[in-house]
Amino acid sequence: MKAIKPEPVISLRAAAATLGSRPVLRGIDLTVHRGEVVALLGANGSGKSTAVRAAIGQVPLTGGSIDLFGTPLRRFREWARIGYVPQRTTAASGVPATVYEIVSSGRLSRSKLRRPSKADRAAVHRAIGLVGLADRAKDSVNALSGGQHQRVLIARALASEPDLLIMDEPMAGVDLASQEILAETLRSQVAAGTTVLLVLHELGPLEPLIDRAVVLRDGCVTHDGPPPEALGQHALPGHDHVHPHAASEPVRTGLLT
Repeated sequence: MKAIKPEPVISLRAAAATLGSRPVLRGIDLTVHRGEVVALLGANGSGKSTAVRAAIGQVPLTGGSIDLFGTPLRRFREWARIGYVPQRTTAASGVPATVYEIVSSGRLSRSKLRRPSKADRAAVHRAIGLVGLADRAKDSVNALSGGQHQRVLIARALASEPDLLIMDEPMAGVDLASQEILAETLRSQVAAGTTVLLVLHELGPLEPLIDRAVVLRDGCVTHDGPPPEALGQHALPGHDHVHPHAASEPVRTGLLT
């Protein structure tokens, strides 16, 4: 008897997108099923980040369609079900806020701006603990290292207790200690049944968690299946190329970024 696959959590069909006049996605198909851990791989400029940003409404499609949890993107409203960690930025630096306050902002999609409940506070503390910053909860984010900043952003995404976690280059520029903590954090989320979509240059310490790899090149899917062996910088030429318009992609979403 043929096994029935779990329902799709993300479904991109013939998805096309441009930045300026440059085609970035060229009609890709990408499906992530409930409970899967999928790595989206490829060189910079291949369309990885654009694909995940399109999936959550930050980049408009010029063709094709997107469904989230079986609902067309244009009608999707259950953003609390999705935790999104953007590429590492300095977004938290310079902000006069504590670790707890930043992570608490990730709970707003569930609390709907009401006074935080006991459950809300517990979820925030749990998220901070998962990324190994329980002893820094009251500290200003300005006192943190780059790797700790990334951990705060991941905790913010986890605070909503999402069914789907999307992470864009979570290990990029992060020290080894933080990489190990982030890998363990992700392992615990996967064990709890969270569906995960990761944008990565290479698998690194996350390799044991990956169920499936989707490789993009020039906006097209060139592989969808088991992670390619020895995938790394030599297999992904042009990894140091960043598209000049990447920083100015339009932002259109209800998610905190």
